[in-house]
Amino acid sequence: MAVDTPDNELVARVLQGDKNAFRPIVERYQNRLYAMVVGMVRDEAEAKDLVQNAFIKAYQNLDSFRIDSAFYTWLYRIAMNLAIDSCRKRRRRRTGSFDEAVGTRDEDGEVVLVHHSASPGEALQRKQLRERIFAAMDELTEDQREVLLLREVEGLSYAEISESMGIPEGTVMSRLFYARKRMQALLSADAPSTSGANPSAASTNPSPSAKKGTGA
Repeated sequence: MAVDTPDNELVARVLQGDKNAFRPIVERYQNRLYAMVVGMVRDEAEAKDLVQNAFIKAYQNLDSFRIDSAFYTWLYRIAMNLAIDSCRKRRRRRTGSFDEAVGTRDEDGEVVLVHHSASPGEALQRKQLRERIFAAMDELTEDQREVLLLREVEGLSYAEISESMGIPEGTVMSRLFYARKRMQALLSADAPSTSGANPSAASTNPSPSAKKGTGA
């Protein structure tokens, strides 16, 4: 079967009884869905399970898909709803661990945050940055996190995000604005302190506010 066969044609073949026609759909979108879902749940094994469940659910409900619609948008919504449900179930369970595979991009198109040739110091800095970014993302609402991933990871336009999420473009822009603003605030607040990193320098050269506090 041709690799570039349109989604809707493949769906039509499945509905006509050709079960093998669903395989190219899975191969076409599994990595793309995984990149989005792992960004939501930040657990590699769970993301793989959710993506698999999304394809199963899509296959079982193909007869409800409108053949004149964009298939990936429909499939994406199924996967993202499963991811959001999973996040809500796990909301009270916080963990300090960080999965090194989260947010990476492999040869098939996953997101890359790791450079292959790096010194131990650089690798540690990148790991700490990733930890801060994903810790900050935990503080966003599911809606804000989703729109941020669609824009920054998927690279979708406002119109495409609007279609994927089923919300007006104005709402997309608003959620993205507040998501970015919140991320900036969280990352700024969590940024390493220069004075904290070098206490001796801080005590030798106190800030004006510190001098005032001493004299009070």
